Formats: sequence, C-alpha cells, structure tokens
Amino acid sequence: MTKQDYHMSPEQFREQGKKLIDWIADYYEQVENYPVLSQVSPGDIRKNLPANAPGQGESFDAMMRDVDQFILPGITHWQSPNFFAYFQSNTSGPSILGELLSAGLGVQGMLWATSPACTELESHVMDWLVDMMGLPQQFKTTNQGGGVIQDTASNALMTALLCAREMKTNFETNKLGGCPKIVAYVSSQTHSSVEKGIKIVGIGQRNLRVIDVDEHLAMIPEKMEQQIKKDLDEGYIPFFACATIGTTSSNAVDPVRAIGEICRRYDIWLHVDAAMSGSAAVCPEYRNYFDGLELAKSYAFNPHKWLFTNFDCDCFYVKDKAVLIKTLSILPEYLKNEATEKGAVIDYRDWHVQLGRRFRALKLWFVIRYYGVEGLQYHISEHIRLAQEFAGWVDQSPDFELLNQPPFNLVCFRHKSDDAFNKKLMDTLNKSGKLFLTHTVLNGQFWLRMSIGQTQTKRHHVENAWRLIQETAEMK
Repeated sequence: MTKQDYHMSPEQFREQGKKLIDWIADYYEQVENYPVLSQVSPGDIRKNLPANAPGQGESFDAMMRDVDQFILPGITHWQSPNFFAYFQSNTSGPSILGELLSAGLGVQGMLWATSPACTELESHVMDWLVDMMGLPQQFKTTNQGGGVIQDTASNALMTALLCAREMKTNFETNKLGGCPKIVAYVSSQTHSSVEKGIKIVGIGQRNLRVIDVDEHLAMIPEKMEQQIKKDLDEGYIPFFACATIGTTSSNAVDPVRAIGEICRRYDIWLHVDAAMSGSAAVCPEYRNYFDGLELAKSYAFNPHKWLFTNFDCDCFYVKDKAVLIKTLSILPEYLKNEATEKGAVIDYRDWHVQLGRRFRALKLWFVIRYYGVEGLQYHISEHIRLAQEFAGWVDQSPDFELLNQPPFNLVCFRHKSDDAFNKKLMDTLNKSGKLFLTHTVLNGQFWLRMSIGQTQTKRHHVENAWRLIQETAEMK
C-alpha cells in the first residue's frame, strides 16, 4: 500500500475481488464439512485479535489468513445444509452477487431523486411479488396501497404500530406526544417484536393484551372479541391487532379472516406477520393459509428467511400508503426537490423510520430473475415436502412424538422421555457439530424444532439428521 493515497486501486480491487469470490465459492463447496454450531467458548475470538488497531495498513491476503484462522471457527454456519435451528435464513449465489453490486454502486436511496432506479426497481419488484404470491391487489404501488423493503419484520411491525396509533388518534400523537388509553391484541404465540414495538412507540407494555390460543396454538378470535368488549367497557380504545401466519415457536397459523372481521367491526388496524412462512405463498397450493389477507391494513414477510435472499430484506405492504406517508413524512429544506414537490414519485424515506436506505431491491430482483417463479416454487414446495416426510418418520417412531402436523417447513417433536432427556439430547446433537437444532416450550413441555429450509438442504441431509437423532437418543 502506497502512502500517496492509501486507497485500494481498481486493479487491486479486481485482483482481490476475484480471490474473494473464489473463497466464497470454496466455502459453499465445503460448508457441509464444518461443525454447524460454532464450538468456541466466550472470549476465544477476541483473545486472538490485537489489542489495538494497526497503525499501518495491512495486505488483503493477511486479512484473509486471519479470517481462516480466527473468524471461521467462530462462525455458526447458517448456510450449512445441516442447519435446522431457529428458522431458515438462506441465501443464494444470485443474491450474494446482487448484494455485491449494490455495495459497489454505493447508492443512498432515500429519495427518488438520489437514485431513480433504486426507487423504481423496488416498487416494481414489490408489485411483482403481489402477483407471484397471489396477495391482495390493494397492496400494489399502482393502487392505493404499496410495498417497501424494510430491514426486518420487527421494524415493519413497529411501522405498522405507528400508523395504527396515528390513525386511531387522528394523527394527534405525532404532534402532541403521549398516548391515550389505547390497547393492542396479540396471541401468546405472537413474536416478541410486538411487545418491543409497543414499548418503543409509547403505548406501554401494560396496554398489550395477550389472547389465548387453541389446541393448534392459533389465536382464538372469540377470546379476542371478548377482551375488546371488556376494554371498551373500561374506557380503553382498541387500536391494533397482529395475526401470524407461521408463528416462530410452532408455525401455527392464526385465523386471519375471523380476526380481520372482528378488527373491521371495531375499527382496529390488523397487521399480518408472515415473516418466517410468508414465502410459502409463492406456491398456490399453500395460499389457503393466507385466507382473509385482504382484511389486513398491513402485511410483512421476509425473503431473507426463505426466499434465497440474504439478510436483510423484509417486504412490508400497506393497504393505504397515504396513512403511512402522513405518519412518517418530514421534509427538511435540504431534501426538497422538484420531483418530490410535484408528487410524481415515491420517496421511500417516508415509508419507514430511517432516512437512509440501501439498494436492497437489486438482490431480490436478481433472485427472482435467476430462479423464476417456477424455480422458487420448486424449492419451497420441496422443503415443505421434506418437513412432512420427516414428520411422518417421527409419527411412526415408538420413541418420539409430534406436536402437530406441520403446515409448512417446521417440525416440532420430542422424545417420549422427560424434558431433561430432550434437552440433553439436543445439547449432545449440537455439540457433535453434525447438525444444529433449537427448542421451544409449549403446553409446559420442551420440544425440539426442526426447521427445513436452507438453500442446499436435500433429502439425504434430513435422513442423516433423523438417523443421528435416533442413534443419539438410544445412547442416552
């Protein structure tokens, strides 16, 4: 590195970039051989790193040697075909290349004027998804609603909470601060991001009502309506409800239509969260689980979980974009421009909390174009088929039991022994490095979770996992 400018020249970038692409390609060829769950102890990574930043620049080759020696041992390999933990967070070659192109362009897409292609490609891809997934036409940007790429479903949900709050208070809360006695409704299985969002937007944890679930772990609409009536009698103002298509713990599906009808009767904003399982809608045979979605005022799902698009990429739709823009729009002088003032364009800075935004649509566009709808349908349906086959093996086993028949690609199961046995079984499997499972507690019992959705997971990986689970249980 010369002292004249310190920058990496285009020629150096070309040379090192080719090496890095080769490194990533090699990694994907070998990822199946790494321990899925990182085996390091707390502090192991930092103790191998220098205490101070280097005074002089170092070579890229030196950096990559340290990646191999110190960083890789501390990686839990989410892209391993033997990763069955938490939820799928898959990626793919076209997505990685789209992310690289986005980083290379270095676009700041806060306004249409700051990069028209960043905005218009995003609107177009979001509209593509509406048609690809059979979503309500009200969510198209060419209609009253529209879609925007957020970073995560948590921020999408928080944005929906803000819109619901402002709509219920006639946009006075943004002006005056504070909140009246407004209350929100979730089930006991709803993702924790609602509780977090309730705190952030100033509603308060005590104003979150948790509704009971049925034997399938889905919200009971009648219980929600009973709570709404009780709240109204006590002077509270119902303003928001969240239904889930594919809960994190068990993949349960709330009855969206029944919940939506209740929300319509009581003028409550319905948000539908399909972060983990929404990609299943690309397959027409699974769209029955999305029945009633047209009653939602907002909807979100994560391509960065199960549509081969790397993190972060959440698709957030609203029925009425005017409410969203009125809730979040602020236009300081330094952002004013002719296109915005004429109202001829979308400025996505008004569609979420942050001002700055990356060109996320590129990677999603690359994925859709590379796979095509047919390719995406094939892989999603294959993951679900493998999950159902795994569930069948569990169901036929004299030693294991199923929580329920999985609607999508998550199987909850357990050994018929006690909770302590199941926890020890999971820990032993994970320490082996051959696969990675996580757990949940439902109905007072400890359940293992098998999430099948990584890009390269095939039937033999699931077969091997089941064999290892059985053999390890027998050794206990």
